[in-house]
Amino acid sequence: MHKLISKIIFISSLVIMILSASNLSFASEQEDLMKQGNQFYQDKQYEKAIDDYQKVINLGFESTSLYYNLGNAYYRDGKIGLAILYYEKALRLSPGDDDVIHNLTIANTKTVDKIDTLPKFFLFQWWESLLAIFSLKGWTNLVYLFYLLLLSSIGFYFFAKKLNYQRYSFFTGLISAIFLIVTSIFLIINLNRELNVKNAIVIQPTATVKLSPDPSSNDAFIVHEGLKVTELDKVESWIKIRLQDGKEGWIQQNEIGTI
Repeated sequence: MHKLISKIIFISSLVIMILSASNLSFASEQEDLMKQGNQFYQDKQYEKAIDDYQKVINLGFESTSLYYNLGNAYYRDGKIGLAILYYEKALRLSPGDDDVIHNLTIANTKTVDKIDTLPKFFLFQWWESLLAIFSLKGWTNLVYLFYLLLLSSIGFYFFAKKLNYQRYSFFTGLISAIFLIVTSIFLIINLNRELNVKNAIVIQPTATVKLSPDPSSNDAFIVHEGLKVTELDKVESWIKIRLQDGKEGWIQQNEIGTI
């Protein structure tokens, strides 16, 4: 029995060591590709930089800086649609990043399509801005934080021997509970959007939108790279999209990139 336990411990330790070594190697490969891509970018070899950044993404890694750098490389390479796509991906991870917002604004001025939309009521604009303060991960971390504060306050209340300490822990717990409810609401709303609302960017210089998911269907309208659309439905290789002015139609999947 003792020998069996020793073997199990040895095998478990060996597996952990192999996984740790694999993770270190994986992280090192990502870091090397990022450094190489950054050097190519500085040397104005944008296509090579794009290739290295894409390799990092293919390894399953994502970050604000990676998407931001890739967007910059595509912008310098003259591919506005792909630049906007990766700026939007960076903004999804870090909604308040000033550098990303600045570059995205500049890239959007280069687009051909200027869609007229009805101005939003100021309360709706305020609500959207509030939701965008943090990413989905940020709201999740806040929910965990206030949940832990609430549990700690409850525990401290029951174990505190002095009345003043109980009073402090009670009000701390009450405030934590309020913030927990509020942040949970924001988290649920953002999670619902993440699961049910998909936006995309037109990445081809010019794309023809059809009235139905059929190449022989009549043309609905034409869009150009960089235009942001909402994905509504999918039929085989066709995606139904909606523009901000309400127009709808079907476009080939390879002509847009999902944010």
